[in-house]
Amino acid sequence: MPELPLPLPTNRAFVVQLRAQPPGAPFVWDGRVEHVVSRQMTHFHTLDELLAFICRVLAGVSAP
Repeated sequence: MPELPLPLPTNRAFVVQLRAQPPGAPFVWDGRVEHVVSRQMTHFHTLDELLAFICRVLAGVSAP
């Protein structure tokens, strides 16, 4: 019987909302991200900004 995967820790969960784009428009990294547990939130306009926020928050999260 295969092993069940470990549950995902909630202290590493984020909600990412992307701004709606007009049909046919090129994809743009624009939206907001919120860390579920701490409720820290920021708006981002590039993938680098999104990833920087996630890395910054996760640096302060203890390992499971």
